[in-house]
Amino acid sequence: MSRIVQIIANELGVKFSQVDNTVRLIDEGNTIPFIARYRKEVTGGLSDEQLRDLGDRLSYLRNLEARKEEVKKSIEEQGKLTEEIVSALENAKILAEVEDIYRPYKQKKRTRATIAKEKGLEPLADLIFKQEELQDINEIAKQFVDSEKGVETVEDAINGAKDIIAENISDNAKYRKEIKRLCYRDGVIISKGDTDVKSSYEMYYDFTEKVSSIPSHRILAINRGEKEGFLKVKIEKPEDQILFYMQGDIIKDKNAFSKNYTSTQNQFIVMLEDTILDSYKRLIEPSIEREIRSDLTEKAEEQAIKVFGQNAKQLLLGAPLKNLTVMGFDPAYRTGCKIAVIDETGKLLTTTTVYPTEPQNDVEGAKRELIKLINKYEVNMIAIGNGTASRESETFVSNMISELDREIYYAIVSEAGASVYSASKLATEEYPDINVSLRGAISIARRLQDPLAELVKIEPKAIGVGQYQHDVNQKRLTESLTGVVEDAVNKVGVDVNTATPSLLSYVSGINKTIANNIVKYRDENGKLKERNELLKVPKLGKVAFEQCAGFIRIFDGNNPLEITAVHPESYSVAEKLLQKIGYDKSDLVDKDKLKEIKVKLSGVNIKDTSKELEVGELTLKDIIEELSKPGRDPRDDMPKPILRSDVLKFEDLKEGMILTGTVRNVIDFGAFVDIGVKHDGLVHISELSDKFVKNPSDVVSVGDIVKVKVIKIDMERQKVGLSMKI
Repeated sequence: MSRIVQIIANELGVKFSQVDNTVRLIDEGNTIPFIARYRKEVTGGLSDEQLRDLGDRLSYLRNLEARKEEVKKSIEEQGKLTEEIVSALENAKILAEVEDIYRPYKQKKRTRATIAKEKGLEPLADLIFKQEELQDINEIAKQFVDSEKGVETVEDAINGAKDIIAENISDNAKYRKEIKRLCYRDGVIISKGDTDVKSSYEMYYDFTEKVSSIPSHRILAINRGEKEGFLKVKIEKPEDQILFYMQGDIIKDKNAFSKNYTSTQNQFIVMLEDTILDSYKRLIEPSIEREIRSDLTEKAEEQAIKVFGQNAKQLLLGAPLKNLTVMGFDPAYRTGCKIAVIDETGKLLTTTTVYPTEPQNDVEGAKRELIKLINKYEVNMIAIGNGTASRESETFVSNMISELDREIYYAIVSEAGASVYSASKLATEEYPDINVSLRGAISIARRLQDPLAELVKIEPKAIGVGQYQHDVNQKRLTESLTGVVEDAVNKVGVDVNTATPSLLSYVSGINKTIANNIVKYRDENGKLKERNELLKVPKLGKVAFEQCAGFIRIFDGNNPLEITAVHPESYSVAEKLLQKIGYDKSDLVDKDKLKEIKVKLSGVNIKDTSKELEVGELTLKDIIEELSKPGRDPRDDMPKPILRSDVLKFEDLKEGMILTGTVRNVIDFGAFVDIGVKHDGLVHISELSDKFVKNPSDVVSVGDIVKVKVIKIDMERQKVGLSMKI
């Protein structure tokens, strides 16, 4: 176990003790959000991202160790375990290495080699491979001719022996490791396509790139093109280097290459050269190609999942627009635009359908209907979904706003996953009497009000930020994104008296059953007045309470500390700290006194006070931060959505224009920015900054508001090239 801890510590660049302590906490059943927030003293302040990476590596390395033990046991049961094998297994760093070591000892299907062994040709194979026999090998091979066993001639015997040698060479872990190394270093990925066929993969129709440098997004694009039948893909390997290496290791007479073999001593050389070539071409090359492509795909998928996770987290943590009555506008053509009005708490007020777009084009009728609703419900904001007919709908809304006497704005909202939510069991439970098509408009409106509370209702992978999310390992994607959602929810905290079961189920220590029980308890007993009341909820015991309590918020409750992230285990410390500076916890809800408290807290000597209050410095810093801004939503620091009142047409764009836009997606090769025209513009990675950018996520995040310059307009394909080098 200590070896695993040391490996992880080296990889993360942290102390052994930090990893060791964290592993203990994980094994005790603590969640990552709880450890990240409330056990900083124990972990040395590791972030939630570091802890997620640590947890992933811990799981992988433990699986690796378990597999090593399984392999060792299997080889030992065969009576073939040696110190050399034990040492090789101990030094194996990845599962592929362990499988290569195990390869010769695996139960095999019938192969040419196993058939040759059944014919009794293994001793002949050993003689040829050792290259020590002085007698003519053809004479020796005669002893193995046996028609009953199917060995009719000397040639049959020698060919069978060569098949055995070829498989032994193929199963050699040392050779496979070196061949992979050479292929990774000097191999080239080649893809070909039919130039007469139009597709989105045309850039890969005659494409080559080194295995060592091809980026993740190109691996996934090539894989998809191959899967859809547009591309044929192979890896060109350094065959001459590989054969030279293998021959040099296997053939004993190092000076005999390319000679005329006359002596009996050299009779094996041609035989072994042929066998090595056969082993490589028939057995090694196809499996090595599969392994390398599988490895490249796995790494590319991990990168794609990581990018998706980063984007999803930014989207989930988007700034909420509070205290607004919002009209959700779900655009469409033939079936009409679905409308939903919700109040400032998210409660549905009314729904309708209007037809301002083709084919009906009932602009005036739609305008009258919506203006009536805007005035009746005092709508402050219109949230327009960014799907089909979005820009036509935007033009309609912009024109309508210009005719209103009241101040009203609109914002374009990502509707990714809205249809998934609309047809879900959850949506049916929330709105049993509302048509499926209208539920999408409700979701769009609520996303503007509170992105986090609404987006947790849909499967994370349906959020629609990232690249190739449908091509990657779905189990791994779901696991990763679930962790991302958990971190986002627990970073913000959850109002236990208003939260839906969907939101509550992502709180540390709370599963779906407990989340439903909390809502049921709330419905039967009214609002919770303090966190301790959670212990009355069925199935929510002391362990779950410890994990969840700090992330639960209770506004208008009995204890002002419970509008903060201060954990119940630290209440006494928080109260002593407030007393030390001359205040009481009740003063936290007094705006005037809160300003004074904030000033006093900023002057606290952390080192001395932590000793005085017998609390860790990191925990004390967190308590001070929470008491300085009780009830404050961390999302308030995030960029607010761009609010518009007029529309920009594609035809209005000109090269050199400076515009403000919202980053909708960040991918390996750049970022897509919504500048208010039909399609998002692309800021290529080379246009993100004047400095070299290795990773676009280092420069921009989903939801960022950025200034961009139009540098390229493709009118035919309705594409815009943008630059942030202004």
